[in-house]
Amino acid sequence: MSELVYYDLKSSASMAPSLPVQVARELGRRIVAGTFEVGSLMDEEGKLSERFQVSRVVIRDAIKILVSKGLLDVRRGIGTKVRPRDQWILWDDDVLAWHIAASPNPEFLKQLMDIRIAFEPKAARWAAQRGSMEAILNIEKAVIKMELEKNTTEKFIVADALFHKAVLCAANNEFLNSMEGVIYSALLMSVNVTNRDTQQNEATIAIHRQVFEAIQKSDGDLAEKLTEQLLSEAAGRLCKDKK
Repeated sequence: MSELVYYDLKSSASMAPSLPVQVARELGRRIVAGTFEVGSLMDEEGKLSERFQVSRVVIRDAIKILVSKGLLDVRRGIGTKVRPRDQWILWDDDVLAWHIAASPNPEFLKQLMDIRIAFEPKAARWAAQRGSMEAILNIEKAVIKMELEKNTTEKFIVADALFHKAVLCAANNEFLNSMEGVIYSALLMSVNVTNRDTQQNEATIAIHRQVFEAIQKSDGDLAEKLTEQLLSEAAGRLCKDKK
């Protein structure tokens, strides 16, 4: 699954990224993929400039971008070093997107699912209790889109992501809205790990519709229970595939 789908879901700016951003993304993908190992030194500025056919100024600006995301550390007299993963800003949109482009990392995906199970069931409860008519209508639209795309893979995953985004929005909590990237990253990465086929989509649609109907009926208890079931089953499939 392409990381571009993630950026589309996040409604990122459509204009072409600047040269420093393009170089930062390419280096970032390689760091996340492990091509540049934690603790290793990056090539010096001149070599990177020659490799990417850009000026040293572009390289310096690209490095600054990666430093701001916690991936790199620049020390005078030592060089530019890849920082440990626990110092990366994992919530950053680019860092989440680069994990999609990298080889599947089941452990990272498991941690994403842990986070989803921790907060999404409560979001469904709050959506049932607080959701406006417009917000609940957006959840229904996402279910309908899932049904229309059930014979596809990528488009179905996008519709699935939009469903969960709509639930977060209906919960009317700004902090939850800021966590939508975790959902997108987990869903897009899961395709690479499980190789899910379209035959599974019918069952997935059914429980998503049940969640929607519980929210529509303002049944917070049921909405929370069904969402926890939905996510736990998804996590179980991922663990099974990992074995």
